[in-house]
Order: sequence, then structure tokens, then C-alpha cells
Amino acid sequence: MHISARGDYAVRAALSLAAAYPNLLSAQVIATEQDLPRKFLEAVLADLRRSGVVRAQRGVEGGYSLTKPPGEIAVGSILRAVDGPLAGVRGLRPEETQYEGPAEHLPQLWVAVRASVRRVVDEVTLAELLNGRMPSHVRRLTALPDAWEPR
Repeated sequence: MHISARGDYAVRAALSLAAAYPNLLSAQVIATEQDLPRKFLEAVLADLRRSGVVRAQRGVEGGYSLTKPPGEIAVGSILRAVDGPLAGVRGLRPEETQYEGPAEHLPQLWVAVRASVRRVVDEVTLAELLNGRMPSHVRRLTALPDAWEPR
């Protein structure tokens, strides 16, 4: 799975908002806190607002806030809000792929990859990520001997 800069920034911004919840934070505060380029962050926040993850309030006392408590927002919903579907194959959803001959069973692998990604990002909330208490199946993945090794 590839995490784009947009996805990374969106999750980091959402974590700042989760830490401040239910208070508002300005884009400038988030940008400074997370060391993000403000203009790019504003575009990311606009995507999160359009998808219903955050709300915006204008004015001197304005800023951004999560629309729900951090324990009710999964990381997957943030990634989808800014980057679209989690797994794609040449612009298709995994179940839409179709091959013949030796590759005929490849769609099963693509669907399994998507299911694996979902089991992590859709089952970890902002609250769990903030406090470092992720679900046990996610912690087990990070404890695998080669989990932190590049390949």
C-alpha cells in the first residue's frame, strides 16, 4: 500500500484535531504543530470537510474540528476522504479485475490485499492512535520480526 503525502498529512491533521477535540484549531496551528505546508494542508482540510470528517467555522475564532469524537473516526475514513479507495488495480477496484490463463486467480489476491489493509486502517481510530493503544491484531503485526525491515 502506498500512503500519499496527502494521506499522511490528512491523518496527522486529524490527530491534531483529535488531541484538541472538541475545540477548534486553525490551519496555521495544525501546520505549525505538524510541520506541514499550510496551503497544501488547507486543501487537505477542504477534502476532509467535504467528506464530513471535519467541520469548519469561519471568523476570528474560527478553525476546524472533528465532526465526531476521535474514538468514532477510523483512519481508513480519513485516507479515503483524501485519496479515494484504499486499493486499486490500474484504476479498478480489486473485485472488478478479470484475467485469463495463468493470472485468472489474481483478483483473489488483490481482494485479500484490500481486506488486509482494511483490517488495519478501518479498525484503528484516531483515539487509539493518539493514546498508542491500538487493537491487539494491529500490535501483533508491528511485533513481527521483519515488520520494521525494508524490502
